Amino acid sequence: MEPSLPVVECFHSLQGEGEHAGRSAYFIRLASCKVGCPWCDTKNSWNSELHPQQSLIDLSISTAKAQKEGAAFVVITGGEPLHHNLDRLCKEIRKYTLNQNRKSIPIHLETSGVDMLSGDPDWITLSPKRHSPPRLDTLLACQELKIVIQNSDDLDFAKKIADLIKNNGTTKPQLFLQAGWDNEEGKALAIKYVKNNPDWRLSMQTHKWLGLL
Repeated sequence: MEPSLPVVECFHSLQGEGEHAGRSAYFIRLASCKVGCPWCDTKNSWNSELHPQQSLIDLSISTAKAQKEGAAFVVITGGEPLHHNLDRLCKEIRKYTLNQNRKSIPIHLETSGVDMLSGDPDWITLSPKRHSPPRLDTLLACQELKIVIQNSDDLDFAKKIADLIKNNGTTKPQLFLQAGWDNEEGKALAIKYVKNNPDWRLSMQTHKWLGLL
């Protein structure tokens, strides 16, 4: 049987958040998530049995098509994509998107960090959750740390996670706070903290403001 993964949706849009906001990207949203954030805006992705399996080759072909149409990178998101082993998917994507310069499309991963890293992505955006902390090895591998702020407890968690990286890691990721959508308390806390701590930046969900997927 051809290798496959449960897929919620695939689409070509703009990255709306973080370091790469505003850039053309192809998104592969995998199904399955046991983290269960109450504010999640993709709860339909949690149950993998509700979504069809798609072959890794078909996902790679659609990524290559998006690459030709201008996608600067592919984002593997969820759900929690690391609930699945991503080694084979990333290998196939790299094979099918290899260009004449012998370079493949960069692979970005969006994860909460609760599982072991797989797939060797080129860019990892790790968004850890206070109720389900990340693995330390996965945390230390990220290039971008993005923490959703709903209340002061989340802000304290953000500081602790940043300290974990500082005390254990060899590289320094980009640091982002992102206020929960329509959460005035989180917005005020995030803005105040970023104003007073220049190592941190504010991430905004620009795709929602623009009405994009």
